[in-house]
Amino acid sequence: MDKDKIMQGVRLILEGVGEDPEREGLRDTPLRVAKMYEEIFAGLNEEAAVHLSRTFESANSDIIVEKDITFYSTCEHHLMPFFGRAAIGYIPNGKVVGISKLARTVEVFARRPQIQEQLTVQIADAIMENLDTKGVIVAIEAEHTCMTMRGVKKPGTKTFTLVSRGVFETDTDLRNLFLNMIK
Repeated sequence: MDKDKIMQGVRLILEGVGEDPEREGLRDTPLRVAKMYEEIFAGLNEEAAVHLSRTFESANSDIIVEKDITFYSTCEHHLMPFFGRAAIGYIPNGKVVGISKLARTVEVFARRPQIQEQLTVQIADAIMENLDTKGVIVAIEAEHTCMTMRGVKKPGTKTFTLVSRGVFETDTDLRNLFLNMIK
């Protein structure tokens, strides 16, 4: 990440909105924003496969669900936050992953300029590919500040996305079981 370019950009934005970047309260803002971007876009330099590579043998072939995984992301259209909760279900195929690794997978993709629809797909595909599961399903519910504090201004509005892979695509009972489990 190029901190200097970010700092220059923030200075230009401040000037563009009519502020004085040398004003006491704003003097360190370009550096603070550059440091913040390092943190909130850290997923650009991470691969989910790293977190999903440590697996354990398991005879379990029933659904495993991790829900209420809080995440924060940034809308790539307006560079404004969106945030919410993710739920992941998968059917193991002889191996399972440590439960914290599912939350870490969400973080890898959430910490990128992103749209929710793509975030949901990326999580599902990473789990399917790296764990060789029989199926995976990912649900995300999020509030987008680009919609709640600007534009249409509808605070509290949530967007729900769902992506199914493998057996979850064809087995509606299994999909419904997951949806009931995450209610």
